[in-house]
Amino acid sequence: MYTDPIADMLTRIRNAIMAHHETVTVPYSKIKEEILRIMKANKFINEYADEAEGSHKLLRITLNEERVGLTLTRVSKPGQRIYLKKDKLKPLKSGLGIRILSTSKGLMTNSEAKKQNIGGELICEIS
Repeated sequence: MYTDPIADMLTRIRNAIMAHHETVTVPYSKIKEEILRIMKANKFINEYADEAEGSHKLLRITLNEERVGLTLTRVSKPGQRIYLKKDKLKPLKSGLGIRILSTSKGLMTNSEAKKQNIGGELICEIS
């Protein structure tokens, strides 16, 4: 049994990319769906959809074949939360990557949070 569902989702995506799979499924949650929405908007994945399988929902993720060297890193963990203030928000890899933050206004990238002048918990880094 895993204790960090977001790290589990990132690991499943990372493993599917290394194994050259086209799709991967993960158990559904609202925060995972929001992370996937941000990943799709930034073209790290092609598509995602929620589907029911029996009594529980799943998220089916269609991977982007161009993103072979995709780096997915879970930063803030259940045992150690990492928070960034608004003045500490810097671009990741000169703007080629994104940081996903959990703010008081929902999940967003570091550039969106900088525009709105707010900080938050650093969930993960994708480059």
